[in-house]
Order: sequence, then C-alpha cells, then structure tokens
Amino acid sequence: MADEIVNRVAQSKLVTFDLEELYPEGKRFSFDIKNWLYEGLILREKEFRTFVENHDWEQYKGNYVALTCSSDAIIPGWAFMLISSRLNPFANKVVVGDLEQLESSIYQEILATLNVSSFKDKPVIIKGCANKPVPQNAYLNAIAKIQTVAKSVMYGEACSSVPLFKRK
Repeated sequence: MADEIVNRVAQSKLVTFDLEELYPEGKRFSFDIKNWLYEGLILREKEFRTFVENHDWEQYKGNYVALTCSSDAIIPGWAFMLISSRLNPFANKVVVGDLEQLESSIYQEILATLNVSSFKDKPVIIKGCANKPVPQNAYLNAIAKIQTVAKSVMYGEACSSVPLFKRK
C-alpha cells in the first residue's frame, strides 16, 4: 500500500492574515493643485478660491483623495484645508501626499480598529502577495498589532514563509 500524502499545512493551526482582504472599495484620486496656481507656482488667493468654488466636488463621492502639488510652489496650509473642506462631504478620506501615503493612511485606520483576538496564541502568517496596492506600512502596522497576541508571526505563504516573531 502506498504512503498517503498528508497536507500538513491544511491540518496545522496556522492562521493566514491577508491585508488585501481589508482593501476598501472606491477609486483613488491624486488631486494636483498645480493647475490652480498662477504659472504653476504662485497661489493667488482670489483666483484659487474661484477654482475651488467652481470645481465639481461631487465626482469624488465614495472615493479616496490624495492632495498634492507637483510643482515646487510653496503652498500655505489653509489651501489644502480649503480643498479638504469641500471634499469632506463626499470623499471617504482626504490626505496631503501621494497615493502611497493615502493607502498607508487608509490601512492605518483599518488596522487600528482590527480585532486580533482570533489570533491569540496561534501561529499567524501574514500573506505577502497582493494584487491590490497594499503599502509597506500596512505590513508594519499589521505585525505590530498581531504580535501582541499571536504565538508566532511569519510572512509569505504557508509553503515558503519567513519567520518574523516568536513569543518566548
């Protein structure tokens, strides 16, 4: 009689944590205010306020927005605050920065409220491959939270994981 093949991974108590499953739906926008500046460099308050007043903010409803300025202009803080005040009723989240900073901020919020009690005293593997733009900071936030309760934490896939933490 041939030896039976046993799937030890399926029989283990290993718990997989996939950050991609937490990825919230909604488009991501990078909103560059450079085009609202005089010659792309100077913020003229009256003109800037006119642009803000006339812009269709409803198009960002249910989405995420990263506010940026791609020119070397010095932008006063109130300018981003003014834009944010118009976006807040529509957008799910608004940050100053690029799209990676936006994703990091989104994941930071999600992970701050994540209940990790199901990982208590268990070996956990944080899945490494993602098809969605999961930022590196999300992995750092995940291990910081999970290692407070888990027996051990690994990274990758069950068949080829990298050990990161083991409770003594």
